Amino acid sequence: MAQYDAVLLAGFGGPEGQDDVIPFLRNVTGGRGIPEERLEEVATHYRHFGGVSPINDQNRVLKAALQVELTRRGIDLPVIWGNRNWAPYLKDTISDAHDAGQNRLLAIATSAYSSYSGCRQYREDFAAALTATGLNDTVHIDKIRQFFDHPGFVTPFITGVTKGLQDVQRAIPGIDMDTEVEILFSTHSIPMTDANKSGPAERGFGEGGAYEAQHRAVAQVIMDSLVEPDATEAPLKTQWQLVYQSRSGPPTMPWLEPDINDAIALLPARGIRAVIIVPLGFVSDHMEVMWDLDNEAMETSEKFGIHAVRVPTPGVSPDFVNGLVDLIEERLNDTPVEDRPAKTTLGPWYDVCRPGCCENVRLGFKPAVAGMAP
Repeated sequence: MAQYDAVLLAGFGGPEGQDDVIPFLRNVTGGRGIPEERLEEVATHYRHFGGVSPINDQNRVLKAALQVELTRRGIDLPVIWGNRNWAPYLKDTISDAHDAGQNRLLAIATSAYSSYSGCRQYREDFAAALTATGLNDTVHIDKIRQFFDHPGFVTPFITGVTKGLQDVQRAIPGIDMDTEVEILFSTHSIPMTDANKSGPAERGFGEGGAYEAQHRAVAQVIMDSLVEPDATEAPLKTQWQLVYQSRSGPPTMPWLEPDINDAIALLPARGIRAVIIVPLGFVSDHMEVMWDLDNEAMETSEKFGIHAVRVPTPGVSPDFVNGLVDLIEERLNDTPVEDRPAKTTLGPWYDVCRPGCCENVRLGFKPAVAGMAP
């Protein structure tokens, strides 16, 4: 049985006031040469909400929920929380953990899929925090597997899409669910070079890498779980597509497409009257969900006369919280791979990341924990 002293909830971080916004964005974009005027453009999204990102409060609530469920199951592990880009910073959290005698940490990154920004960058930041605190040889950090296809992550989306279909039927009586509705599974766009390098090279995912393959596989699982919202319980034939949002790179750099707004603009020509927007790439309703989906995508839908319903993220739903604790338990108990739940044939994913997994071609390999070198 594996021994740990604490669970480390690792978040992205976000500003908690107007004065935090630009320093936070500088942290996020450090070393990428982003001009100040571009940072000010992005800052308007945060300033619209008083300079406060919801992500920190969401992680506070998730931290508390995880602690309650661990205690309920009789697992005596404290949950600690640190961020990559804003207070509480990972290095401070790890230093405090060491001072408290917590030197073996099991990390949960608040990102479900394989990519540089969704997995390896967290692992690199763990390593950087250990170096900054001088604790490389003292504190050991493991990480739960990527949970994109764990039932605890997938089930809340199935519930949300089912309700979304019902909402559309109520809003537009008589609408044809097979020909006049489209489900848009939305996730964060990333550079094509990063996408192509996501996941282990030996898996041969091809263009889009594991990142795109995982999203498509999960979307298909959700679709296969749906039935017509009537008494027949027939399989749902509603159309769907994978779309992307929140692109932030220069126009000359290829990123995953189509953008959700471009996709919506093309739907009226196909007779689509309603869309169900599923934030498939996100665990909580943070800024990019609230701005890019609840603001921009909704405005685009209204502009083109399309009724839009946005599905909730897992957040702190019981299924999600229980699923994360299940993932903790499978590490504590060294659960055999064949006994680990996975809703797609791509998983269950790896406890220890494969060599060269999720390379950032522009930055090269940096030291990382919870994986094999490089």
